[in-house]
Amino acid sequence: MVDYHAANNQSSTGGVQTYMEQENDWDRDLLLDPAWEKQQRKTFTAWCNSHLRKAGTQIDNIEEDFRDGLKLMLLLEVISGERLPKPERGKMRVHKINNVNKALDFIASKGVKLVSIGAEEIVDGNAKMTLGMIWTIILRFAIQDISVEETSAKEGLLLWCQRKTAPYKNVNVQNFHISWKDGLAFNALIHRHRPDLIDYDSLRKDDPVTNLNNAFEVAEKHLDIPKMLDAEDIVGTLRPDEKAIMTYVSCFYHAFSGAQKAETAANRICKVLAVNQENEQMMEDYEKLASDLLEWIRRTIPWLENRTQEKTVNDMQAKQEDFRDYRCVHKPPKVQEKCQLEISFNTLQTKLRLSNRPAFMPSEGRMVSDINGAWHTLEGAEKGYEEWILSEIRRLERLEHLAEKFHQKAAIHESWTDGKEAMLTQKDYETSTLSEVKALLRKHEAFESDLAAHQDRVEQIAAIAQELNELDYYDSASVNARCQKICDQWDILGSLTQNRKESLERTEKQLESIDEHYLEYAKRAAPFNNWMEGAMEDLQDMFIVHNIEEIQGLITAHEQFKSTLAEANKEREAIQAIQAEVQKIAQSNGIKLSGANPYTTITPESIDSKWEKAMAMVPLRDNALQDELNKQNSNDNLRATFATQANTVGAYIQAKMEEIGRISIEMNGTLEDQLTNLKEYQKTIMSYMPEINKLEGYHQLIQEALIFDNQYTSYTMEHLRVGWEQLLTTIARTINEVENQILTRDAKGISQEQLYEYRASFNHFDKKRSGQMVSEDFRALLISTGNSLGDSEFNRIMGIVDPNGSGAVTFQAFIDFMSTETTDTDTADQVIASFKILAADKSFITAEELRRELPPDQAEYCIARMAPYSGPDAVPGALDYMSFSTALYGESDL
Repeated sequence: MVDYHAANNQSSTGGVQTYMEQENDWDRDLLLDPAWEKQQRKTFTAWCNSHLRKAGTQIDNIEEDFRDGLKLMLLLEVISGERLPKPERGKMRVHKINNVNKALDFIASKGVKLVSIGAEEIVDGNAKMTLGMIWTIILRFAIQDISVEETSAKEGLLLWCQRKTAPYKNVNVQNFHISWKDGLAFNALIHRHRPDLIDYDSLRKDDPVTNLNNAFEVAEKHLDIPKMLDAEDIVGTLRPDEKAIMTYVSCFYHAFSGAQKAETAANRICKVLAVNQENEQMMEDYEKLASDLLEWIRRTIPWLENRTQEKTVNDMQAKQEDFRDYRCVHKPPKVQEKCQLEISFNTLQTKLRLSNRPAFMPSEGRMVSDINGAWHTLEGAEKGYEEWILSEIRRLERLEHLAEKFHQKAAIHESWTDGKEAMLTQKDYETSTLSEVKALLRKHEAFESDLAAHQDRVEQIAAIAQELNELDYYDSASVNARCQKICDQWDILGSLTQNRKESLERTEKQLESIDEHYLEYAKRAAPFNNWMEGAMEDLQDMFIVHNIEEIQGLITAHEQFKSTLAEANKEREAIQAIQAEVQKIAQSNGIKLSGANPYTTITPESIDSKWEKAMAMVPLRDNALQDELNKQNSNDNLRATFATQANTVGAYIQAKMEEIGRISIEMNGTLEDQLTNLKEYQKTIMSYMPEINKLEGYHQLIQEALIFDNQYTSYTMEHLRVGWEQLLTTIARTINEVENQILTRDAKGISQEQLYEYRASFNHFDKKRSGQMVSEDFRALLISTGNSLGDSEFNRIMGIVDPNGSGAVTFQAFIDFMSTETTDTDTADQVIASFKILAADKSFITAEELRRELPPDQAEYCIARMAPYSGPDAVPGALDYMSFSTALYGESDL
């Protein structure tokens, strides 16, 4: 027989040694109380089987089934999690003794003093020694590690029971025998941790068997604690066996202490998942807002790039009105959405940094830079579209003016050519007298002179038609047809004129009598008549001007024209005098005139009539020019009014942009005070909006008056709109920066004094007062805060505060770094450890365990995202919580 008392004198003196000294009532030479021995057999057998079943086996007889040492070694491996030396498989006594000795050696190696327990007695089936050995194992592996408020083992277990059952009536746990006989203590333990399993108020102290059976059955069915005692054995014994009760109660302790750990682990996981769910919702909101804004930009840009030409000025002005509606109604909400998008993105990134999560990377094409790029393209399209509208209005004005001028000149020319072909093709000279022929010849010469005078008008008509074609006039086809008809007719008239002249010249030798006065009349009347027609045409000519200088030029030209009227009137009187002289000669010589000048169709009456008409047109032209001068003076007043307001607004925006730049650097007081002041400042800025609207009204009047330049100001409406939007965006960003600083302070536990110190240090080294600093200044700032930096450490820090490598560090990045360096946060390893507790130390977890330990929404969140577990110990439905936990912290993809 091996004596382990001497073998373990040098082992640990704590732990089980102490318990064995307290349990010195165990004596191999004395007989156990038969009732106690029965209770210990049942309890110890059930306890051993609760562990052996994990290895797929069990015992039926505690002193027989451990005799060969095989199941004893297996039991120790299961409860310790360690490998024992390889057992001997022989059937001889020496093999069994060696196996038992290996088991006893392992127990002794754990600091347990085995008093008078030898391998031979276990092999011989000594019930007392076997029960004593099992009790020693229970003390070491089930009770020794129990600790409650610096008390351990038996005292710790007793204190735990007293605290858990203290609120229950009729329960007073003072020991591990009499205090448990009525069964109420067992039921109280279960109800304290699982009130859903026990109806405690229905139990009666005078019915211990029912109480005990209820507790044992509930524990076996719902808590996986095997039934280790019979209620009748406890009730029928004056003093139940203490070791059996302690063994049974220790199972309850381990079952419920595991639940407490699981609850703690579940709370940690819930916290981490709540943060992750909130961040994911913000990511989804950002993605949706970015998609909607990009989609709006995508739909709007083709509309702004549409250059479909309209036919009239009214149609283009309708497009201009649509564009004005877009700028004043549809775009401003999108400007707000873009600003909100940037604020949401910055807030999300701050939250991710504070929760030790990787930075949010929007899906491709939805970065803030992508939004800004698309917005820049949109604004470029806006500018191009507005410029195109204005140029189209100018072009259409020009086209309408030219078209009206073309049709007016064409109508005059067609009226003049009416009947000319018939006149040139007649054969009247064949039967005429000499004088008649001479008259016909002179008349023809006058016609040629008239024809030559009309050549300039035909060229003007052709030039106007060509310009209409070059300006892409919508009705160019009809213009071209009419112009071609006039040119073809003109060529025919030229040919007919030449033919008639040749015919008249053939008979000219025989025709000599020409009335010189008629001839002179005709020669002078024709150009004068043509001059009057030209003057009348000029007096009726349409004009379009855009400034005072142009209308004054027209007025000057008109005054010059009026100055020639006196000379023209003298010419008219001279022509009329020739006709009077003809009448005088005829009367004095008794000549009967036919009443018509043979050389011209221009009569004195027609000259006088046209002269009167021309003179009547002069004051009308005066009035028209004066009205246009008044209009241009009014337009100039509009320019001056707009310029005055624009210069005021421009100076205001510039001053406020400089002021907000100083405010963002020199802010004092608490962050909440700064935030309040900034929001009040934002309200002050927004109160200036009526001035912007007033300027928009002036701008609308300018556009409606078709004013395209303004020499009184360098500001354009587009420039001021962009400046105003930049001012509002800058204020919103500054407010967001302070809000993020508050978020960082609250989340990281940074005091207000620390933030003041950080701000003062940053401003001291921010030499340019720009809100950011270069790397060398940042190194000096870090050294001033007590950091001793080598190049490699400094490069690591720069990689954190300037991940894009821009070479500049912002104040927000500096705060994030300082708070991260000084604050502890959850890690992936902590989350993995928490999941491992919920999984009962397995390498995987099941959906059923997640639903049992976590709230429903977060349990389903994990189940949906955890990959199937594929390890060697995998079971159906196993989930990989390790890769899921590392993915939460950016170490792999979910």
